[in-house]
Amino acid sequence: MSSSSSASDDLANEGEEGEINSGDLTALQKHVAFFDRNKDGVIYPWETFQGFRAIGCGVALSTVSAVLINGFIGPKTRPGKVPSPLLPIYVKNIHKGKHGSDSGVYDSEGRFVPEKFEQIFKKHARTNPNALTSKELKEMLQTNRTPKDCMGRIASWTEWKILFTLCKDKDGLLHKDTTRAVYDGSLFLEMEKARESSQNKA
Repeated sequence: MSSSSSASDDLANEGEEGEINSGDLTALQKHVAFFDRNKDGVIYPWETFQGFRAIGCGVALSTVSAVLINGFIGPKTRPGKVPSPLLPIYVKNIHKGKHGSDSGVYDSEGRFVPEKFEQIFKKHARTNPNALTSKELKEMLQTNRTPKDCMGRIASWTEWKILFTLCKDKDGLLHKDTTRAVYDGSLFLEMEKARESSQNKA
């Protein structure tokens, strides 16, 4: 059997294992499902890259993000014990890839916790009750740090830094409704549509 045929079989098998009911997704599953570009329940590094590009990230950032995200999360979500060199992320098991030093807005099963989300702004949004400044965001990240959790700290900082850079308004504020939309992935769809619209007008 040729190597290309073997690779195709591997992809087909991964897709079968990753199948999920799209009508019954948790908030975290919806969040990552945007990056599942062919909607087969499995996210490969090249799909992560495509997703980051779709929301306006540059080639370098998209490449690094794909390598780190799939390399870190993929093995944690893979069914069974046999690793895959393709580093697939299984949407149905994404809760197993949750990192530490986070806000707690997703529970252990990947469900959205409204109280935790509200606490972000009650505790840290002092300039504007419905938005975060760069300084307030930094303060939040420091508050959420778990001791000896280097990877969790890096992951949280990177996620929020990208969100803030792409979505802050002209006054340097990251708004509450924007932040809420990122938790179920709806923000990514809006960003992709806005980017496509601006490209069509150019």
